[in-house]
Amino acid sequence: MDTTNALGDFLRARRAAVSPGDVGLPPGTRRRVPGLRREELAMLAGVSPDYYLRLEQGRDRRPSPQVIAALATALRLDEAAAAHLHGLAAPPARSTVRHRVQRVPAGTAQLVDQLPLPAYVVGSHFDVLTSNAMARALSPSFSRGRNLLRQLFLDPADQGLYLDWERITAELVAGLRSTTTADPGDPRLADLVGELSLRSERFSTLWARAEVSHGRDGVSHLDHPQVGELHLRHEKLDVGGRDGMQLVIHHAMPGTGSAQALALLGTLAATTEHEQSLATVTYDRGPDNR
Repeated sequence: MDTTNALGDFLRARRAAVSPGDVGLPPGTRRRVPGLRREELAMLAGVSPDYYLRLEQGRDRRPSPQVIAALATALRLDEAAAAHLHGLAAPPARSTVRHRVQRVPAGTAQLVDQLPLPAYVVGSHFDVLTSNAMARALSPSFSRGRNLLRQLFLDPADQGLYLDWERITAELVAGLRSTTTADPGDPRLADLVGELSLRSERFSTLWARAEVSHGRDGVSHLDHPQVGELHLRHEKLDVGGRDGMQLVIHHAMPGTGSAQALALLGTLAATTEHEQSLATVTYDRGPDNR
C-alpha cells in the first residue's frame, strides 16, 4: 500500500466511481477515463483545474477544509467517506510507537467467555484477540490469532461458509479503508494490504474502489456445516480505551429458524468444550495415575 499520496489516490479512485450522469453532466464523446474528468470535478467543486491537479498529484497536500468539503459534495461521498477524505487532508501526527501488542482488558475477556452468543474481539488490523466457544463453533476463523481478512479472502472454507461472501468482503474492505485515516503510514497495515492485493484478485479490486464504511452492524447469511442456514445480525462495540479494538457479537431474531439453529450450535459448542476439558484433565493425570 503506497501511502506517499494517499489523498490523491483516494480522490482519483472516487472520481472514477462517479459518472457524469450522476452529477447532471452530459456523457460527452471520446471519454477515455471512467467517471469524471479532472476538470469536471474541479468545476463541480468550484476550484481551478490546475489546483485540483496539484491535489491529485500530491503537489499540494494541505487543502482547506472548505475545499475538501466541496470535493466531498461533488464526489457524492457519504458521511464515512467524507470524514475519511477530511482525515487524509489533515492527517494526525504519525505515531512513534509501532507494532504495539493489543491486549484485551480482563473484564472484556471474561464478558466474551460468559456471553451466550458468538462473540469475539478484534484489533485494529482485524486480528482476533479473543473469542468464546460459540464463536469458534460458528467459524474456526474466529479463533484467537486468526486474521479475519486473510481468512475471508484466502481460505476456501470461509468462502463456502458465507452465502453472501461478495457483500461481506466489500463491507470488510470498506471498514479496513476507514482505519487508514488515523495512521496512513502504518507499516503493518501496508504489509497486510500488499499481501492481500497480491494473493486475492477480489481484494485488489475492492481496495482500488476506495470505498469507506464505519458500519457498526449488519447481517450475514451463512451455510453452516452442522446446523444449516443462519441469518445472523452482528453488532460492533468499541472497547473503551483501546484504539481500534472492537467487540463483535452475532445474534438471531427471536423465534426464527436461525435462532433455533444458533441455540443448537451453542449446545454443540458447549459439548465440544466439555469434551476437550475432560481430555485435557485425562492427559494431565497421565495413563498410570489412576
